[in-house]
Amino acid sequence: MSENADTAKRDAAGGETAGERSAEPGTGAGTGTGTSGVGTSGGDTSGAGAPGAGASGAGQAQAAAAARAQESLARRVRSAPPAPIRTATLVAVLVAGLATAVFLGDGVGPGLLLAALPAMAAAYVAARAAGRTVRPWTVVWSLGCVALLVVPALRDSAWPSTLAVLAAVSLAALALHGTRRWPGVLLAPLGLIDTAVTGVGWAWEGVRSRGGGVDRTRWLPIAKATVVAVVLLFVFGALFASADAAFADLLGDLTPDVSVGESPFRVALFLVGALCALSVARTAAAPLRWDRVATTPGKPRSRVEWALPLVVLNLLFAGFIAVQLAVLFGGYDKVLDRTGLTYAEYARQGFWQLLWATVFVLAVIALALRWAPRGGAGDRRFVRVVLGTLCLLTLVVVASAVRRMDLYVDAYGLTRLRLSVVTMELWLGLVIVLLMAAGVFGGRWLARAVAGSAAATVLAFGLMSPDGIIAETNVARYTSDEKIDVEYFRHLSADAAPALDRLPEPQRSCALIGVRDDLAESKGAPWFATSLAQSRARRILDARPVTATAHDCVRLGLYGGRSEY
Repeated sequence: MSENADTAKRDAAGGETAGERSAEPGTGAGTGTGTSGVGTSGGDTSGAGAPGAGASGAGQAQAAAAARAQESLARRVRSAPPAPIRTATLVAVLVAGLATAVFLGDGVGPGLLLAALPAMAAAYVAARAAGRTVRPWTVVWSLGCVALLVVPALRDSAWPSTLAVLAAVSLAALALHGTRRWPGVLLAPLGLIDTAVTGVGWAWEGVRSRGGGVDRTRWLPIAKATVVAVVLLFVFGALFASADAAFADLLGDLTPDVSVGESPFRVALFLVGALCALSVARTAAAPLRWDRVATTPGKPRSRVEWALPLVVLNLLFAGFIAVQLAVLFGGYDKVLDRTGLTYAEYARQGFWQLLWATVFVLAVIALALRWAPRGGAGDRRFVRVVLGTLCLLTLVVVASAVRRMDLYVDAYGLTRLRLSVVTMELWLGLVIVLLMAAGVFGGRWLARAVAGSAAATVLAFGLMSPDGIIAETNVARYTSDEKIDVEYFRHLSADAAPALDRLPEPQRSCALIGVRDDLAESKGAPWFATSLAQSRARRILDARPVTATAHDCVRLGLYGGRSEY
């Protein structure tokens, strides 16, 4: 949004107002090391109120003050009412509903992205009608959203696809709201729920306003031409399909197979798709301004009061790291003999404790920044040194946790849980690095950087094919020590088929039984409900079918007890 636009236009267009800019902190981010973590300035009026004559009067005054603060917050975050919905937006909403009913009725695959494109078009048209301009971060979030929606088209596994869809929704909320501070990053998805309700009324008003002024001379010829086109397509398409088997097969693959019994389900999908498109369009037209939520810092503490707990924590971390170095050079056997733990217990239990330690450190840093001393440049340097030391020590703890999981995987193989938690630990380490960078360069960008890093991690996680990585790792382990849990492979998706295909028989057939059964259930699904991994696995099994049964695998001792951990 241009800086010389007037306040009313900026409010309607979703841009920042002068009042919003003045309400922001000088450092912007609200979290980070040094002064970047200091929140907004200004007093806290939420608890203001007259003392009253007694406890009852004081309670009523506090309740009234809280109600006024809540009402004031609701007024601050809401933009001006949007302009009437445009015809192009209504058409895009209807197309989104139809695309959802057609492409998602048989499963999730490339059809998810195809169903989302009309909703994106509806949001774009509504934003342009409101006078909003495209900003660099909006482009970043939008491209990230599209990239995340590609994951279900590539992968058969449900867990990375689900994470990718949730991350795509979060990025879409950030793109639509144009937020850049922590309240907006955390609360932006809630705005889509609000506009899903208000969007229905917005669309109804637009339809009703057009009801009395429809120009029949303009729309009736278009309606007639559409009907004629549909009839011609149906008649000649049926003739060509009956005349040529190849064309009939192509036509059958391109068109969805919709039966009468599926009609209620398809109608429900249409309503869901149209409602989602209305929500994003209404948000694009008049987003909630979450950046106007004021966040006040806590009362500054003295250096001694603030630093003493953190210095003690730093010393504890340093002692733990010293022990880890001693174990590294002294060998694990000596430690296991002294503690009485098995190799698996030492590696697995240590990882989970260190994972939680990393999470708690982030909470400690956030609370420490709230009450950090803010007396001047000396205090800012002091805060950077103390929290920077804690961040550096935490990175060593992260490395220790990842190393423990690596040892555990070497001994017992890789599973979905082990891969997901080590990915989580690596992302937490990245957040620690971002906090350190915010302490040096300032933290205005920190909230968006953390959100972007989370989305990038989910995207990389999905594109790398977790089930494929699990299969590759365990097959490589089998070639070296001939240890493998074949039964666990039955629960993997078609993403694992290329790696499992390299196993010798009968291990190969026993490992691919689950993939074969899943593909049999989805046989006949249209192209837009079939992922790339499913197509690839189907070609593998067509070339080399599974030759063993589950009974054969049990008899051979290939199916036994397993542990997810």
